[in-house]
Amino acid sequence: MDRLHRQRCFNHAAREAVARCPSCRRYFCRECVVEHDDKLICAACQRKLTGPKKKRTSIVRVAARIAQAAVMFVVLWILFFAFGRILLSLPDKFHEGTFWSKAGGGEE
Repeated sequence: MDRLHRQRCFNHAAREAVARCPSCRRYFCRECVVEHDDKLICAACQRKLTGPKKKRTSIVRVAARIAQAAVMFVVLWILFFAFGRILLSLPDKFHEGTFWSKAGGGEE
């Protein structure tokens, strides 16, 4: 196992390492480590531990989603209307049951 004094910083090859990150197991210099929960960890692991910051939703995104929902509502309404028109255009014999009795093999 390599000793700490022989190691170099992962980010700065010319600098001597002073700590090993317990999360990623890499060696870092003084400038590259921070203290978190009484441990010295690298900045990348510290960002992972503290979690991503919440992104603020912009007004443009909200307006785009509302417009998208409105367009989808109109498209669905047009499709529903067209389907109703197709059903209305079917001949009366189709609605009287003659089609169903012949197709299903039922009584005539």
